[in-house]
Amino acid sequence: MMNRLAARSAIRHAALLRSSTQRAGAVVARSRLSSPIASSSINQFDALNFSVRCFSDNTNTDKKEEEEVTTDEGESPAADEAEIADEKTEEESREQKLEEEVKDLKDQLLRSLAEQDNTRRIAKRDVESARSFAIKSFAKSLLDTSDNLERALQAVPEDLRKDTESHPVLVTLYEGIEMTEAGLNKALTMNGLVRYGEIGEKFDPNQHEALFEYPDATKEAGTVGQIIKTGFMLNQRVLRPAEVGVIKKE
Repeated sequence: MMNRLAARSAIRHAALLRSSTQRAGAVVARSRLSSPIASSSINQFDALNFSVRCFSDNTNTDKKEEEEVTTDEGESPAADEAEIADEKTEEESREQKLEEEVKDLKDQLLRSLAEQDNTRRIAKRDVESARSFAIKSFAKSLLDTSDNLERALQAVPEDLRKDTESHPVLVTLYEGIEMTEAGLNKALTMNGLVRYGEIGEKFDPNQHEALFEYPDATKEAGTVGQIIKTGFMLNQRVLRPAEVGVIKKE
């Protein structure tokens, strides 16, 4: 504001000087040829006129510079605001990209951890299964031997199993077979192999294999009436289902 007032005052002063110079010029022109003193005054007047023109030109130049500065000052805030807005937009864009990258990396990490946990659990289950059922084939091959020993014991009549006077050899043979079967069953039990199948228990299709049905008024329908071949379970898993006869309604 102070610069503008000074410029306006200088412009008025220059205009007054120019007007005075023009009037003095007219007077000097009339007396140019009258005397040598007039000639000297003319030279002084020309010098003064030159100084006034220079001052006027400088004033005009200062005015133009002031107008340019004012224009720049008027445009600068808008340009700064636009630049700040662009920088803010770029920063928000970078933040959004970083957030997306963090989200993707977190998702990949969670998927990787879940996959590792599944792999660890499956491996543990496979190891336990291999440890529990490593003897499956061997145990299954011994089931026929156990069945043969059981048949041999059932083949001896009950009244002869203790008759040491009339049949001492048969009694000794029976005791030997009984001891062999007991030792085999003990070894199987120690390795997780359990015999099952009893008369009167509820028929279970997951554990029993029904070979036939027959009516029996003295027993409950849907229960096991006869055991043809006992079943075996290895670590609570059916290794061989029991072959049975099932009671049905009359």
